[in-house]
Amino acid sequence: MAMKDYSDEFKADAVALYESTHGATYKDIAADLGINRATLREWVLRDRERRGIAPVDARRGGTTQARAGNPAASADPDERIRQLEARVAELEASERKLATERDILREAAKYFAGGDELVSRFQFVHDHRDTYEVKRLCQVLDVNRSSSYKPLSGADARAVRRREDQALAEQIRRIHTESGGAYGSPRVTAELRATGTRVNHKRVARVMRTHAIAGVRLRRRLRTTVPDPTATTVADLFQRDFTAPEPGRKYMGDITYLPLAGGEFLYLATVLDCFSRKVVGWSIADHMRTDLVADALRMAAATRGGLTGAIFHGDHGAQYGSRAFADLCSDLGVTRSMGTVGSSEDNAACESFHASLKRETLQGARDFGDPATCRRTVFVWLTRYNTRRRHSANGHLSPNDYERRHHTAKLTLAA
Repeated sequence: MAMKDYSDEFKADAVALYESTHGATYKDIAADLGINRATLREWVLRDRERRGIAPVDARRGGTTQARAGNPAASADPDERIRQLEARVAELEASERKLATERDILREAAKYFAGGDELVSRFQFVHDHRDTYEVKRLCQVLDVNRSSSYKPLSGADARAVRRREDQALAEQIRRIHTESGGAYGSPRVTAELRATGTRVNHKRVARVMRTHAIAGVRLRRRLRTTVPDPTATTVADLFQRDFTAPEPGRKYMGDITYLPLAGGEFLYLATVLDCFSRKVVGWSIADHMRTDLVADALRMAAATRGGLTGAIFHGDHGAQYGSRAFADLCSDLGVTRSMGTVGSSEDNAACESFHASLKRETLQGARDFGDPATCRRTVFVWLTRYNTRRRHSANGHLSPNDYERRHHTAKLTLAA
């Protein structure tokens, strides 16, 4: 169920995302964040009014000047700088596109001109048989005359298959791009099937290999769990069972680092529902004090409308073992659970979630850059994760879709 009471931090991040995304519309950004278009528009206009910026054509998503390709000058210096930066980004994107097209043409020329495959020679014989004698062609190309007819018998079928593979590759590339370059063949296959394309996952994997389309890979991780030797012992109520019969029963949480330029870090604390793997709470800060995990749990309580009777599972970090966090859990009606000291497998689901987050946002980069960019990037991924990203544990449905299907099934049974 969607969160109704949005925090000031969420609103600020949503406005920052809209203002920093060139050519964005309220509809697109609102869909990624899982909120109403009118709500986002109200936040943006209110923020612009606070900053003394004249409103743009909000009815069209605020992109009239962007579509014109030549933004009009603004009286506000900050707004003018933003417009110029957006124009520079547009020109840089156009230059990258042209460079990519040039590289593709070069590779194609080398591929077709660099080899002398046997099938290519047979095809050459076939294409020039009306101009030259077949016997002479076969002699010059050093191929057997009788054998030259065999590969050609299936030429039409191969041509059809190549065209189909090319069309499939275009669909795959679009899905891969929309996922931020994160999806591998399993999620791409699920997306294709959801749109009505019947295709085998092995064929998808083959086409992706052929066209050099691949998901991103794991990076090394930094240790963030520092146990508190004085903390009170808490029982392990999960026993490595990270599933739940319905939403709101079992939650799990962890902290991960977010690398910045210059060797600095931000830290992210998350709260996941074990039923759908939905991120119901998160918090980003430049420290790992108890407030970090407490803020994430408070957001989870606001998202779910309360956590009474639920179990929360964390590791043996000092934050989760602190008296302040224990008191917060008691106030919210939450029963605490902790895994074994030093065992990452006792919180494996959260470890996997954070690995996916950094793999799909960093995509091989060493850091996120500055703190503002880091916050915005992680905010986009977390909200898109709930609303759109397909999850293998949910039968390749997004967490929100998986919970909606569960609620619909319950209502059907009750009726």
